[in-house]
Amino acid sequence: MATALRTEEEPRRYDLPIGGAEVVASGGERESIDPATGRPWATVGEADAGDVDRAVGAARAALQGPWAEYTPRERGRLLRRLADEIEADAARLVGVEVRDNGKTVTEVGAQYRIVPEWYRFFAEMADKVDGTVLPRERPDTLAYTLVEPVGVVGAITPWNSPGLQVAFKAAPALAAGNTMVLKPSEHTPVATLETARLFEKAGIPPGVFNVVTGGAEAGAALSGHPDVDLVVFTGSDAVGRKVGSAAGAALADAVLELGGKSPQLLFGDADLDQAVIGIFAGICCASGQTCIAGSRAFVHESVYDEVAERLVRRFGEVRLGDPLDAATEVGPIAFEAHLESIMGRTERAVGAGGTLLTGGTRGNVDGLPDGLFFEPTIIADVDNEMELMRDEVFGPVLGLTRFADEEEGVALANDSRFGLGAGVWTADLNRAHRLTARLEAGTIYVNNYRLASAQTPLAGFKDSGVGFENGKESMRHFTRQKTVWLDYTGRVKDPFTT
Repeated sequence: MATALRTEEEPRRYDLPIGGAEVVASGGERESIDPATGRPWATVGEADAGDVDRAVGAARAALQGPWAEYTPRERGRLLRRLADEIEADAARLVGVEVRDNGKTVTEVGAQYRIVPEWYRFFAEMADKVDGTVLPRERPDTLAYTLVEPVGVVGAITPWNSPGLQVAFKAAPALAAGNTMVLKPSEHTPVATLETARLFEKAGIPPGVFNVVTGGAEAGAALSGHPDVDLVVFTGSDAVGRKVGSAAGAALADAVLELGGKSPQLLFGDADLDQAVIGIFAGICCASGQTCIAGSRAFVHESVYDEVAERLVRRFGEVRLGDPLDAATEVGPIAFEAHLESIMGRTERAVGAGGTLLTGGTRGNVDGLPDGLFFEPTIIADVDNEMELMRDEVFGPVLGLTRFADEEEGVALANDSRFGLGAGVWTADLNRAHRLTARLEAGTIYVNNYRLASAQTPLAGFKDSGVGFENGKESMRHFTRQKTVWLDYTGRVKDPFTT
């Protein structure tokens, strides 16, 4: 039985890691609900604006303290040690994250095999950030640039991949010499709190990495704090606009990785076996709760019927179950309100004329009667004017429709306010190159989907974001550049004499 994987225990309790101490939150407590059981499994502090101010103060003090004396190479050494600590503790962290957000142990385990590589990659980048000696414009002068940490970084992360999202933000921030205050989603705070303990264990000084848990009040206080120099946010475009506005009002820079409504274009010459796997994985992994999810499938009319039949069969075979069971393919939705949102969007899509091919209902799993499960769903006969194809569902719901030729396929794919990812399935190399140039998305996958690495930039076009994460280019967001003019004549000319 699924419940055999779980043991009854008292909910764990967590305070706020601020300045090297565990601080009791001023805003009370919040229960963290295991989405597979519907029951509390942890109790976490609810930070208010005062707690956020305390955390930012600790980060500012650390920035001006001993951390400022660490050389880039020393920072890299600490990040490599942190990677080793995460790797050694991965099995426990996986279990915590599965309990926190309901993703399957298989998927979370795969993520934690690569999370250490983010810290190692940016550890190697720490001493590769340098300035430039500029061409001489005047005799006996030298002009050059210095690259420095931007300062205190405020980070806000989503619920779907806490461990990976911490790495996305903290690895480059600390490699560049910044300090940080991070607020995880109020729905999945525990994995981040457990990771914070490893920062201390790795020898990273107190105050360099601080965590405040809580909801909207904490997020607003952090994104608009006058002593935060850079805000890095991953989440919905609606919240991203608020975060960006608050950061702008404080004259802080912002990096916003926002939502997506990513298309997958499947052409008649594609390997259908591989394409069906890719489309299935692109919308069903993480129960569809991923910004890059390939939620709009456009299939060439020559193979549409066959592909629809194959997808219905694969969706119908999915193993819905306890995310702690390695045999489970799709786990629960992260929290109750989001499950209700997915169900509502699905019902409205059918009501607007979509044809429900499979799924569309709350799922039942033996032994977990209160679990937040939703059957993977395909809705056909949809168009880009429908809510289902226009707005991010963030669940295992695929909109399926057909196209006649390349021109129509590209037009349909680009007909979205989002531009995060896009998939192309074709055996025609010329077509693949044409489409990578024409599709409006920050990441284009050709005959694959949902790949990621520390060295590949992740950027969103249009409403999918501002700036980018990962890759060596992302370091520029976490640094500031200073220009130095040096006159070595020893004489300063009076501008008012000849």
